[in-house]
Amino acid sequence: APGGHAMNGVSAAPRVLFAGVSSGCGKTTVTCAVLQALINRGLRLHAFKCGPDYIDPMFHERVIGARGSNLDLFFYAPDTVRYLLAKNAAEADVSILEGVMGYYDGQGINSLEKSTYEIARETGSPAVLVVNGRGMAFSAMAVIRGFLSAVPESGIRGVILNNVSAPTYALLKEAILEQFGGAVKPLGHLPPMPDCAFESRHLGLVTAGEIADVRAKLNRLAAQAEQSIDLDGLLALAGESEPVRYAPPVVRKFETPVRVAVAMDRAFCFYYRDNLELLREMGAELYPFSPLADAALPACDALYLGGGYPELHLDALSGNSAMRRAVRDALAGGMPCIAECGGFMYLTEAIEGRPMVGALPGTCKNQGKLVRFGYVTLTAKQDNLLCRAGEQISAHEFHYYDAEEPGGAFTARKRRGAPWDCAFATERLYAGYPHLPFYANPRFAENFYATAAAYRSEREG
Repeated sequence: APGGHAMNGVSAAPRVLFAGVSSGCGKTTVTCAVLQALINRGLRLHAFKCGPDYIDPMFHERVIGARGSNLDLFFYAPDTVRYLLAKNAAEADVSILEGVMGYYDGQGINSLEKSTYEIARETGSPAVLVVNGRGMAFSAMAVIRGFLSAVPESGIRGVILNNVSAPTYALLKEAILEQFGGAVKPLGHLPPMPDCAFESRHLGLVTAGEIADVRAKLNRLAAQAEQSIDLDGLLALAGESEPVRYAPPVVRKFETPVRVAVAMDRAFCFYYRDNLELLREMGAELYPFSPLADAALPACDALYLGGGYPELHLDALSGNSAMRRAVRDALAGGMPCIAECGGFMYLTEAIEGRPMVGALPGTCKNQGKLVRFGYVTLTAKQDNLLCRAGEQISAHEFHYYDAEEPGGAFTARKRRGAPWDCAFATERLYAGYPHLPFYANPRFAENFYATAAAYRSEREG
């Protein structure tokens, strides 16, 4: 819980939210430039990504050096979002929130529901609008005015212009001050830097060898941000954030510590930080291991196989027969296991014809297109490791591969369209394509923990 603020549920959490006018306007480039510039100044940062993306937080952490996590109003109740903001921001001097899509883009064409704007409103975070100013003059004023007036209280306190030269920015800055009378502050610009853009990337694919190039690019962006973005103005705006007020969720603390082996390497790296932290808070010790490189599991009471890129490492995963056997034997012996997306695929008989663990029937193949994408609500059809029949959790899917046998222990439902069955689930296993954010229903994590504790006492007894 946030240092010194846990009992009263109030946290200062200085913060600013970068919002885009649309996808592709450069908000990720601006976010990365500002994060790196502030890290280079020696500040401690936490980077929050609005939405379900686990790739951006991983990139922020591994490459930029800012701890990263998610804020998501589909997954979590507003109070939980505020709690996770306060909890994760507690160790940071300042937090940067990066929006998703355009600021007002929500679940439907005519709805603000679950949008970045809703996150800004529910958390009281001051928003800075990123506008791609390329090819615009006074039209930029129309864009800004439209965003300020689209809803009664927009929460937009500043503007950064991307893709404009210094002379153009000087004129636009003057116009913004004149047109909006200080209601929104011009906070700088980035000139065109085509070799440094981070707009459309597959950041999780950054390998160790590429990181040096990416870091050089980030430091060029950071140096530019120091020159042309008003970093002191951003920090002042962050300091004006209203306090975050929240009721901490009740987290069950277990007396018996359990050891959870977490697959963590280039093939398996997609985890919500808050999931891992919640298990730790309950009393778990987490032991990372590599299905690519290790010959055996660490001594453990449960297994967590997250998503990632197993398809990029099929020969190495298949070739590590000692690890495949170790996982198969552990599951056969009743070890509790959560396996999401890539982790689920690893448990099947084969991916693209390469033998895998074989604990689950069927094989997986690339379909050449997104098979499932987006938010789902899962409802259990039977009692299982994580919940009782009828219980629900919000989840997320994103995969190009499909399984011959996707399982049928849960019903998945999107906002529109027909429901479908998914996931294998027994008293000791959850394995399926949906990623589960534990704070969406902490009982799922508690049941996983309790089963791990029971498995531990079975073996010790």
